[in-house]
Amino acid sequence: MTATNPRYTGAFSVVPTIFNTQGELDLEGQRRCIDFIIDAGADGLCILANYSEQFSLTDNERNILIEVILDHVSGRVPVIVTTTHFSPKICAERSKDAQTMGAVMVMIMPPYHGATIRVSEYQIHHFYETVANELDIPIMYQDAPMSGTPVSAKYLAKLAHDVPNVCYFKIEVPQSANKLRDLIRLGGDAIEGPWDGEEAITLFADLEAGARGGILGGGYPDGLQPIIKAYASGDRQGAKERYNRWLPLINFENRQAGLLAAKALFKAGGIIKCDLPRSPLPPLNEHTRLQLTEIAKDLDALVLRWA
Repeated sequence: MTATNPRYTGAFSVVPTIFNTQGELDLEGQRRCIDFIIDAGADGLCILANYSEQFSLTDNERNILIEVILDHVSGRVPVIVTTTHFSPKICAERSKDAQTMGAVMVMIMPPYHGATIRVSEYQIHHFYETVANELDIPIMYQDAPMSGTPVSAKYLAKLAHDVPNVCYFKIEVPQSANKLRDLIRLGGDAIEGPWDGEEAITLFADLEAGARGGILGGGYPDGLQPIIKAYASGDRQGAKERYNRWLPLINFENRQAGLLAAKALFKAGGIIKCDLPRSPLPPLNEHTRLQLTEIAKDLDALVLRWA
């Protein structure tokens, strides 16, 4: 596939990991969460992302979630699995396992640890090359501030040319639209999937820059998917109006509720029983929860009436 005929486009929702009040996996709640996101119109799913609290899961829990979710999805939508790890060997093993279980793509951040341990661009190149050599499916490079690894659009374009499996890019850094434009210009056909991220806070600007998809929050696909769909069909004004309508909720998730937003909405709508994160993350502030739910109610978000 090429930039003019990408395999995957549209609104892919991050799936939060559902825990019970004891902090253990709630697989029944996880399945209901999946059913809602698909019914609400998501074009695909992204699991084990940072907004899925992947950093708090054991390797065994990761495998359980991949197996349970992919089995429950049963081909209804494509699923991207996040397989980030500092070690290229372990990342390759995780990625190969995800591919075997049915993932259509893996999403990987460049190797980092804590606030200070980073590697050179040469080592980043070697890292992705090592992983790609084990895979048949595409790799999405997650270009996010969390990794503390700033790289230029020129570098990412070169990586895409040198390692063809690295052909999707989730750009969620400041001035993301400008970086997307540069990446598309410099990378040409090697850039199959220039994508938006960061809970859609820059979605319209990124669509204007050439984004073909996005990894977005899972709480309201019924609001987000139509924005991308309208823009892709040539209805720029309709996409802009939809974006402006949902922007209060997009902004509140991004700046106030964070990774707990989707689970809070799922609980408010009766989809799951518990919206707690895994310790040591604190529960969502009650004032924040009330404001989040109020905004979603004003928008008649499906999440509050699906169950």
